[in-house]
Amino acid sequence: MLSPTDEQTQAADAFRAGDHLVLQAGAGTGKTTTLALLASATQSRGRYLAFNKSIAQDAATRFPPHVTCKTAHSLAYAAVGHRYRDRLGAPRQATWRIGAALGITKPLRIGDCDLSARALSHAVLKSVTRFCQSADPTPAGHHVPRLRGLDAPAPHGQLADCVLPFALKAWADLQHPQSGVMRFEHDHYLKMWALSQPKIDADFLLLDEAQDTNPVVEQIFAAQRSHAQLVMVGDSAQAIYGWRGARDVMTGFDGTALTLTQSFRFGPRLAAEANRWLAIADAPIRLKGTDSVPTRVGAVDEPDAILCRTNVGAMTQVLTHIDAGQRVALVGGGESLRGLAAAARDLKEGRRTHHPELLLFNSWGDLQDYAAHDPAGQDLQPFVDLIDTHTLDALIAAINRLTDEKTAQVTVSTAHKAKGREWPAVKIADDFTPPKDTDAQEDNGQPLPGPIDDAEARLAYVSVTRARTCLDLGGLSWINQHPDGAFSAIQMDGRGALEEGQCVVFQISQGQKGVQAAEVRPLNA
Repeated sequence: MLSPTDEQTQAADAFRAGDHLVLQAGAGTGKTTTLALLASATQSRGRYLAFNKSIAQDAATRFPPHVTCKTAHSLAYAAVGHRYRDRLGAPRQATWRIGAALGITKPLRIGDCDLSARALSHAVLKSVTRFCQSADPTPAGHHVPRLRGLDAPAPHGQLADCVLPFALKAWADLQHPQSGVMRFEHDHYLKMWALSQPKIDADFLLLDEAQDTNPVVEQIFAAQRSHAQLVMVGDSAQAIYGWRGARDVMTGFDGTALTLTQSFRFGPRLAAEANRWLAIADAPIRLKGTDSVPTRVGAVDEPDAILCRTNVGAMTQVLTHIDAGQRVALVGGGESLRGLAAAARDLKEGRRTHHPELLLFNSWGDLQDYAAHDPAGQDLQPFVDLIDTHTLDALIAAINRLTDEKTAQVTVSTAHKAKGREWPAVKIADDFTPPKDTDAQEDNGQPLPGPIDDAEARLAYVSVTRARTCLDLGGLSWINQHPDGAFSAIQMDGRGALEEGQCVVFQISQGQKGVQAAEVRPLNA
């Protein structure tokens, strides 16, 4: 970027004026470059709070010297965490051993479900983690996770009543710097630092990836308002981590709201596809592509990356491409897949597993029956099919054959782990399934598709915007036949909402259901 865009200049002007800012930055719009531009407009001491260590290290090379680039955990370690250095280095322990040390020795029966001591131990540790990610002062019943089969209010309340006393005991154990039964984690000292109501010594703070901020980090950041200028930047449409405690804090932030909508990653055609999902998700921005960047949306025979909705989908892609003789990399490594395979082996050999998704099943047969016949278990059917089709030994062998991205012919990733990444050619895997049909019917008698969930639309937006030159919609191609895809087509020109004197031309292929393309034209064209 040779010169700032009008949007970036506007943000710099507002920053110089001393405004607290909330900056909605779409995919590929140069948010880090913009933050560096803001920081260069002053000589005041600044802090850039990054989502993870690698982002902080990269930012440090791009920001002026008067801005310190750290993660919230890094600041917390310097203030509190270093006192727990010995416990942080402790070896891993089995969950059931930690539970036994806390006093969990007996199984618990709730309704028709038997929870082993191992399952209860897992729930206790998960409760502590959820508390540490929250802004709450003490562990409470709502921190206890909802387990599959026990997520109704009454059984969950019984579970919480049993788990909470052990969670309180676990949190008390973590307060001792030298020793304890709990394994000390980085989130523990971050929470301790937050509870101390810290004051960050800076004149301004820049919070990156604000849409995925945990409430505990939001609490720390917001508490600095009395002495520091606050700037949060992110993309509300990329808020995809709500399932693990993150919360989009941007929409409710008290500050001047600005946007970055010019994407330098891809051209207008891909921006149009991104805007379709942004419209469905009711996002606050629409993207403009860069005319000089050639991109297309169409079939890709040899993608650089394949993005999957689930770990099971990623496992399927890994097996398929390794069987085809290709060198395959998996973003994040194979540990999550190895954990699923180990859980399957436990159940097949008649043992209960401690895997959080499968801990309520006594055997592989129980899981097969649940996936096949219980509506709540339909998401597990692909996993069951995968294991029943391939031997576990073949599965483990494939995971062990994963290679580094630098030498891989294709990289496989879940959509969540692909966030923040980009590749030239991207293909969407077929485990992005459309919403279920409703009981209503269209005029031709066909069932009317159900609405697209906002969270799924955001995940689709993240996925399609990872491509630079070519996108194969693959498993998301159903959007071309979905009513929401047609209704959002007025945003598909890559420029935004219609202006006076414009109309939308819809292209519908004979014999096919749904809009195949949409183009904005002058009314007299």
